[in-house]
Amino acid sequence: MVGVELRGQAGLLTLDDSLAELALLADTAGLEVVGQITQRLDTPNVQTFIGPGKVEEVKALAEETRAEVILFDEELSPRHLRELEQIFGANVRLLDRTALILDIFAQHASTSEGALQVELAQYEYRLPRLTRAWTHLARQAGGGGGRTGSTGGVGLRGPGETQLEVDRRVVRRRIGHLKDQIEKVRNQRQQHRARRKRSNIPVVALVGYTNAGKSTLLNQLSSSDVYVADQLFATLDPTTRRVELPGGYLALFTDTVGFIQKLPTALVAAFRATLEEIAEADLLLHVVDVTHPNAQAQAKAVHQTLEEIEAGHIPVLTALNKIDRLSDPEKARQALVNYPNSVAISALTSAGLPDLLRKTAEQLYEAFTPLRVFLPYHEGGLIALFHEQGQVEQLENTQGGVIIQGRIPNRLLARYHSFVK
Repeated sequence: MVGVELRGQAGLLTLDDSLAELALLADTAGLEVVGQITQRLDTPNVQTFIGPGKVEEVKALAEETRAEVILFDEELSPRHLRELEQIFGANVRLLDRTALILDIFAQHASTSEGALQVELAQYEYRLPRLTRAWTHLARQAGGGGGRTGSTGGVGLRGPGETQLEVDRRVVRRRIGHLKDQIEKVRNQRQQHRARRKRSNIPVVALVGYTNAGKSTLLNQLSSSDVYVADQLFATLDPTTRRVELPGGYLALFTDTVGFIQKLPTALVAAFRATLEEIAEADLLLHVVDVTHPNAQAQAKAVHQTLEEIEAGHIPVLTALNKIDRLSDPEKARQALVNYPNSVAISALTSAGLPDLLRKTAEQLYEAFTPLRVFLPYHEGGLIALFHEQGQVEQLENTQGGVIIQGRIPNRLLARYHSFVK
């Protein structure tokens, strides 16, 4: 593993902590770490990211340990990859953090939807990084490893066309096909969400850093059997379960992909259809592993990703999980101070879950927020919903729509976000 700290560009985690996380990612991908090298730089080297002397040090350590993979804890540019691949030689595979995460996602994609999204992210990552070493890519691109599709004869070169140009054309065509397929999935998800909204059952999206315990929590709350493993990114595909709340209320809880610092941009874009499940939720249940030494940094990474996918406006209830692993229960109570609107729980032993469900019900059904919105007349459903579920204090009809001032249940805040005046 190769880690770099750029002066003046402090990340959420220290260099050592980031490499420890990279080691967990490597383990999840089935790799065994045999050594690591670090460097502190003012700016990345234009050609090789790390300095020339450090490159030789990495090469020597790889030869000494007979390493088959050199793993960088940053996303490398196409030029960096080309230069380093030439130096390290064909016997060693060079991966950056982004490529490793994409590889883990490819291993864990268990549904056709997940496979489509991962494949799109992989090809969008690879396109600018294609080199002549990518021989006979046309055979692979028919189905991203032979799943589906056809190259349609694109392996035939035109006059004067290089293999590299053919490869790029094949990948672009495959990317276009994948985007079309994912758009269909996105439309289906929108239809499902529209039906759920008509049922007026609120949706709670479980969010959190990878391996925080979201799937275990969903299993406890709904008596279901969502796949659980003590590894990063065990869950990729969203799972929704109905949960009964105190007072006879109902809510739909959705578990989705965990976040991580430096989450690849290509992955966020490819998983847009899935991440919209979060952006369209009525409440976010943020699960935090309170025992992790970097819990607060992980929570910050989650909030940054929520802002990135335009879900930062949705109310958040925080569940500080894994208190059963704390030797001193007082630490859990102290941790609550650092997280507003939080409750300490153990998804494994069910400790604190009644309190969590009570707070969820309060947040969804009993907590009201003052709001002033301008609703166009064609949004009749939202106008009626405000009257039915909210408390209208002032109403003004205008030429283009109605201005309503009043209070609405927190579970409905996200629906009116675009109309706030």
